[in-house]
Amino acid sequence: MDANNNGIDDSTELRARGNWNEIKGQAKQKWGSLTDDDLDYEEGKQDEWFGRLQHKTGETIDDIKNWFQRTF
Repeated sequence: MDANNNGIDDSTELRARGNWNEIKGQAKQKWGSLTDDDLDYEEGKQDEWFGRLQHKTGETIDDIKNWFQRTF
């Protein structure tokens, strides 16, 4: 289920919230240009957040979402 319509399964999203510091570290290792500020997520602003990550990494939003889904 995807209750907030962000393209990420709710169970995946809940696991991510519990391990967010670990996941942020993995994202910074994968994409060395990312900072803690880039990875700050505000509820309800997922499109902005993915756009910021896309700009900083040069990856497509779908590739970024897929990476997060595989990482959880």
